[in-house]
Amino acid sequence: MVSVNNITLSFGSFNLLDGITFSIGEKERIGLVGKNGAGKSTLMKLICGDIAPTSGSVDKPDALEIGFLPQVMEHHKGRSVFDETMTAFRKIILMREELESATASLSERTDYESQSYLKLIDRVNELNDALSVVQDVPPEVAARKTLLGLGFKEDELDRKTETFSQGWNMRIELAKILLQKPDLLLLDEPTNHLDIESIEWFEDYLKSYRGAVMLVSHDRRFLDNVTGRTIEIMLGHLHDYRVPYSQYVELRSERLAQQQASYENQQRMIEKTEEFIAKFRYKPTKSNQVQSRIKALDKLERIEVDETDNVTLNVKFPPAPRAGDVVFKASGVTVGYPQKVVFRNADIEVKRGEKVALIGRNGEGKTTLMRLIMGELSPIEGEARIGHNVRIGYYAQNQEDVLDKTATVWDTLERAAVGEIRTKLREILAGFLFRGEDIDKKVSVLSGGERARLGMARLMLQPYNLLALDEPTNHMDIKSKDILKQALKAYDGTLIVVSHDRDFLDGLVDKMYEFRDGKVSEHLGGVQDFLEKRKLEDLKELERRFQVEKQEKPVDNKKSASQKQFQESKAREKEQRKLRSRVTWLEKEIEKYEDRMKKLEEKLSAPGDGDDVMELTRAYLEDKRFLDAYTEEWGELVEKLG
Repeated sequence: MVSVNNITLSFGSFNLLDGITFSIGEKERIGLVGKNGAGKSTLMKLICGDIAPTSGSVDKPDALEIGFLPQVMEHHKGRSVFDETMTAFRKIILMREELESATASLSERTDYESQSYLKLIDRVNELNDALSVVQDVPPEVAARKTLLGLGFKEDELDRKTETFSQGWNMRIELAKILLQKPDLLLLDEPTNHLDIESIEWFEDYLKSYRGAVMLVSHDRRFLDNVTGRTIEIMLGHLHDYRVPYSQYVELRSERLAQQQASYENQQRMIEKTEEFIAKFRYKPTKSNQVQSRIKALDKLERIEVDETDNVTLNVKFPPAPRAGDVVFKASGVTVGYPQKVVFRNADIEVKRGEKVALIGRNGEGKTTLMRLIMGELSPIEGEARIGHNVRIGYYAQNQEDVLDKTATVWDTLERAAVGEIRTKLREILAGFLFRGEDIDKKVSVLSGGERARLGMARLMLQPYNLLALDEPTNHMDIKSKDILKQALKAYDGTLIVVSHDRDFLDGLVDKMYEFRDGKVSEHLGGVQDFLEKRKLEDLKELERRFQVEKQEKPVDNKKSASQKQFQESKAREKEQRKLRSRVTWLEKEIEKYEDRMKKLEEKLSAPGDGDDVMELTRAYLEDKRFLDAYTEEWGELVEKLG
């Protein structure tokens, strides 16, 4: 569908992308990964045609429709959320209007034999055929369903777009792209402004999407749930793995380890050969052997170890000064703004050393609570207070607005630093990957990830005993997020964090406050416990609705019992057939993988001149992973069938 051919993109003598080649097939789900600044967003712009490569080409059919959601875009103003979203159906709306006009014209005309009348009939038929293809669901219904799935409420659809934040406007743009149903979706960090429930809806949507999808995301679980192929950009080069993200991490580690082992083995062989040549070069009796080995070394294809970017964040928060037992307490608080109450009658208590997450739909009050904690807001009702000797380190969600764009990276830290810590500014900046000329960059030219790192670096300047972090991982790459998570787990103070990243929260927090429909409720335990509980509650709600609908329908008691038994019997038979069919399929797959692995074992035991041992090993390990999973599933299903 799309072919990227030997693309290089240079800036002066620096190659951001260097000889990249790959293709995107129909219905593929590709995760594009790499560190911040590796060139992921740039590659998407090259595929769209927004920028041109220094060399190489992107080949795609003329009729191919691409939907591109960049990280930053202009948002339209002046329309309601619903009306702006409906602009996605501009082609359909124009076809509808033309059809109505043509139909009205036909009803008024009487020149049935004329050429123009016959042409008009043909056009009406064409429009009807085209609309029947693209209009499987009425546009108004599809737009409403998509907006609600992305987290908008019914009563918000008539509000003007300019009354919403940048994050919510990003959702409108995402809705428009999804509704256009392009052949290829290019999504650059689409989950940054989505809450957990919207992310789960979005995952289900993408799984059933009819076109191809390539996306950049730093949400490991989202990548695993949606994608089946991972393309990594590292130091200008591309590495392609036909597996989801977590498997890619394992395979990449295995590939590099195998590559390193092969390289070291070859180096030992070369060293021994060179020692033999040096030792017997001038002995006539060994001249043939020496010449043979010299030729063998000349022909030897030298193994190279892929260059890797191992530069990582170095985050360690200063020890927390001791605070009182209760760090923050709110009793019966109602909080909001003159035009809107955000949540009512909330009781919140955070104790020293707790790691607490604030979760829920955007706009429900998480950032508002952060402002209450910081003293920027006062409650309308109730009482909120900070505990004894609490010192707060605050990371705002909108670093773009908080940081001075005219200042340099160095200036940003120097202005906030006091006392002895000023002597360690270079060390702190280096820990957050600002080295050499980077410290003289203006904040205005920094990427989203770089601004996030700079904002986090400011928290190193003083010892805090309460870290209040509002969406700290937005724009951070996966490796940086993992390092930040470990640093926060090791932090001996109290943490209050707003995040929609399930993988980041999992194992980090032990308590959550959920903001939902104007109320705040406490949940003890981790994020996985909460999600499972929430799904159960949603299922119970569906069950209650079903029971109400069932009670409203008249029931023939004589027939209901036998019908129920019959339906249960049919359902069991259907389930048994599905299980037997799956077992048969698994047996074929197991046999196929066993045959493939046997052939690979034979090749690996005696590789030929043209065999790539590393590629054969990778294929063998990948097949073994599938075989183990299929064998385990087969055993479970056979046990169920009895």
